[in-house]
Amino acid sequence: MSGLTNQEREMRAKWPVFAAIVALGAGYLGYPYATLYQLDLAVRHADAATLRSMVDWHAVREGLKEDICDMVLDEPANARPSNELPPFGAGFVRSMTGNVLNARVTAETLVSLNTAGSTAPGSDAHLAWAFFSSPTEFLVHVRTVESPDPIRVMLELRGMHWQVRRVWLPGSLLERAGSGT
Repeated sequence: MSGLTNQEREMRAKWPVFAAIVALGAGYLGYPYATLYQLDLAVRHADAATLRSMVDWHAVREGLKEDICDMVLDEPANARPSNELPPFGAGFVRSMTGNVLNARVTAETLVSLNTAGSTAPGSDAHLAWAFFSSPTEFLVHVRTVESPDPIRVMLELRGMHWQVRRVWLPGSLLERAGSGT
């Protein structure tokens, strides 16, 4: 006999299961960081095809439309004359914003900004913070010199892949996006 007690045999039998659980956990925790690295490489190498697959562009545009409409419609609310039709104005702003964002917020635009040179907006962006907000959501804060506040990005686990689903621009960048510059 090998001289092992039953308890020692049970521990040895459980070791591969424990190791597998630890490996899966480490993989799960590291996966969104690997996705961020892939996104960074796609931006740096002007890989529009990869960006199209890693970003839900429709969801990102919808979120930016909401943010711009909120900014435009909420700020002048105090100065709005009582005879204005806010629902019409909201629909008009959303339509105009939607048209501009649909044309400009694309993988190709991001790639063209990156190939424009180091003076392109966001070319100096760096990761400031990143961690899970829930088991299927991962939040990222990106800093740029254009704004003291970070750009916030939410990745969502869909299927077995992390995908960018929402971007919140700080006020200064949101105003530039709303004005089309």
